[in-house]
Amino acid sequence: MQKCILGRKVGMTQIFDEIGNVIPVTVIEAGPCIVVSKKTSENDGYDAVQLGFGDLSDKHTNKPMKGHFQKNDVAPKKYLREFRLEDCGTLNVGDLIKADTFTAGDAVDVCGTSKGKGYAGTIKRYGNHRLKETHGSGPVHRHAGSNGSTSSPSRVFKGKRLPGQMGAERVTVQNLTVAKIDAENNLIALRGAVPGPKGGLVLITDSVKA
Repeated sequence: MQKCILGRKVGMTQIFDEIGNVIPVTVIEAGPCIVVSKKTSENDGYDAVQLGFGDLSDKHTNKPMKGHFQKNDVAPKKYLREFRLEDCGTLNVGDLIKADTFTAGDAVDVCGTSKGKGYAGTIKRYGNHRLKETHGSGPVHRHAGSNGSTSSPSRVFKGKRLPGQMGAERVTVQNLTVAKIDAENNLIALRGAVPGPKGGLVLITDSVKA
């Protein structure tokens, strides 16, 4: 990993290339991010940089975090994330990382939290089939069906597809292409869809196309 930035999902739109082809893109408000602190092999056992994104007032910053920011002489930030870059020595505390750290055509990985869809049954969650809705099937058309086996093994195997919480989990989409950069407004347009709702936090890192 050589490049990284934090951003906020703005939404989806479309742009056009030189010959008029439509390109569906997701717009990300990327940065500016500030290097809040650094981890070193000598002190922490590994090398990493901690980036901060989004302004946060003192009123909404607790005392431990105030001390963390004051120690490094950095204004409070809403989001903090660590990245283990290949060369952390090029960045120092207080440095800014902006959208122009990436260029059009770069391949990136985008990590976010998918939309939460609440408690869902097996049909919505896994695409299971339902029973026929004719006479005899009873009021169980959308039920999950039998769970266990016989007296051997007398238990439900792990991984059984059952109803439960759907969505609201960490998702990474790999090898998205940077379609356009607007450095003046800190915007990055990525070709394709990005996990999460509008306004959700996303982590963008460089990747190698297969």
